Amino acid sequence: MEGVADHSMRALLTEHGHFDLCISEFVRVSNTLLPERVFKRYLPELDHGCQTPSGCPVHVQLLGSDPQLMGENAQRVVEMGAPGIDINFGCPAKMVNRHGGGAQLLQEPELVARIVSAVRRAVPDPIPVSAKMRLGYEDTCLALDNACAIESAGASALTVHARTKVQGYRPPAHWEWLARIKEVVSLPLVANGDIWSYDDYLRCAQVSGCEHFMLGRGALRNPLLSRQIQQRNPGLGREQEWQQIRPLLLDFYKVTCASYPERYLCQRIKQWLSFLAPGYEPAQELFNQIKPLHSSQQILPLLEAA
Repeated sequence: MEGVADHSMRALLTEHGHFDLCISEFVRVSNTLLPERVFKRYLPELDHGCQTPSGCPVHVQLLGSDPQLMGENAQRVVEMGAPGIDINFGCPAKMVNRHGGGAQLLQEPELVARIVSAVRRAVPDPIPVSAKMRLGYEDTCLALDNACAIESAGASALTVHARTKVQGYRPPAHWEWLARIKEVVSLPLVANGDIWSYDDYLRCAQVSGCEHFMLGRGALRNPLLSRQIQQRNPGLGREQEWQQIRPLLLDFYKVTCASYPERYLCQRIKQWLSFLAPGYEPAQELFNQIKPLHSSQQILPLLEAA
C-alpha cells in the first residue's frame, strides 16, 4: 500500500497487533540498480535488523518487469540485510500498469516466471522469495497459469488478492478462486482481500481453504484485527474496540511527527482517520473535525481530547 503502510504505520500496527511479518511498500525497479539510500528511504528498518521496533521482520517488496534488474536489486537489498523478497504482480494503479509493472504482468505468465526465477537465482537459498498476484488483469483466464508459473519458478509462498485488476477494490473478493488455485499449486497460499473483521476471516478461511492471511486495508480500519485472528477472539464489539484504538491516534501522531516534516504530518493523520472512519462513528466525527485543518498544532489538541 504505497504511501500508506510506511515504516511509521508498520511500527504502530506491529506493536499493537500480532503479525508474523510485514511487507514493505513496493520499491520500483525500472532501469537501474538502485543505490542503498533508496532502499533505506523505503525501509529505515534496514538499519535495525530489517524489523520493526517490536521485532516483526520486514520483507522487501520489489516491483518491476526486467528480470535481470529485479534480480540485481534483490541481491543488493539482501546484502543490506533484507530477510526476504516479495515480488509485486498485483498493483492495479494506472501509472504502474502503464509502465509494465504490477498486475499488467499477469497477461504474460512466461514473463512472470522469468522474473521470479531471476530473483530466486540472485539471492541465497535461505532467503524466501514470495510473490503477490491478483486473479488476472481483465479477467481470470490466466489465474491458474500465473500461479503455476510463480510456483515453478521457485517462489516460497504466493499471496493472492482475490480480484482482477479491472475489478480494483470493488466488493466482493472472490475467495472461492483461492480454493481453485490450491488445487494446482502446493506452495503456501496466502489469502488477501476484503478481510475487514473476524467474521470475514472465518468466512475467508472456510471458502478459500487457506491457513495464511494477509491484512492490508483491514488492518488500517481495525488495528486490533490481527490480534483477534491470532487469538481466535472476535473482540467485544465496535464501541469497545474504539476505546482501545483511540489512544493509538496520539501514538501515531508522535511516531509520524518524528519522521515527517510539518507539511506531510497533517495528511498522514487524516489518511489513517479516513480508513478508520467507516468502521467507527467517533472516528468519522473526529475526521470531520480534522479534515479542514492544515496545522499539526490545530490537530494535536483534538487527538489529545479523543
